[in-house]
Amino acid sequence: MKKVLVAGANGQIGRHVVRLLQESEHFEAKAMIRDKTQAPYFEEMGAGTAVVDLEDEIDVLAGVMDDVDAVVFTAGSGPNTGKDKTIMIDLDGAVKMMEASKQKGVSRFALISSFDTRRGHWGSEAFRPYAACKFYADEWLRNSGLEYTIIHPGKLNNEEGTGKVNAAADVPRDEIPREDVAKVIVETLNHDSLINKEFQVTKGDTSVVEALDSIE
Repeated sequence: MKKVLVAGANGQIGRHVVRLLQESEHFEAKAMIRDKTQAPYFEEMGAGTAVVDLEDEIDVLAGVMDDVDAVVFTAGSGPNTGKDKTIMIDLDGAVKMMEASKQKGVSRFALISSFDTRRGHWGSEAFRPYAACKFYADEWLRNSGLEYTIIHPGKLNNEEGTGKVNAAADVPRDEIPREDVAKVIVETLNHDSLINKEFQVTKGDTSVVEALDSIE
């Protein structure tokens, strides 16, 4: 049984990820949270918790990775926090988690990015600071030496997941339920074929396993 540290566990995707990990035969979750009052929600699932802040230093973040086999980074500053918080969480927080993983010898790292972080695809002026942070976090991970997978989900919604997606290096822009993104994240950890790869994912007609199996 592999233990997966979920950064951003109390977020909308993160909660789904923790639940699915706990329901899995292969994994157990360790929920990384900022506030100890959030712990009972995860403890009721049987998940472990670690109270730590992404704005802490690398050594502090590494300190919760002693028993961890993989890291999933689902954290995000949110749309209303300002550029400074976006930099500190979506970029600096992500990079510090990568460096902490290297420090502790945790090689497997899954990162939830934005749908298309390539330059020239950043969208509106208001969205660009977020996209820029994701661009540089993605690039840092590609060059980190970690066994990475970068997941680029479409526009997120809170509809019930269907378990069916469209996933490939490039797919048409579309929406996707957060629950299905979580299913993709967990299944990604079962696919060694996705190590050092990245892909876009939206709602679709193909089961998550089939869709991930088809990624080249």
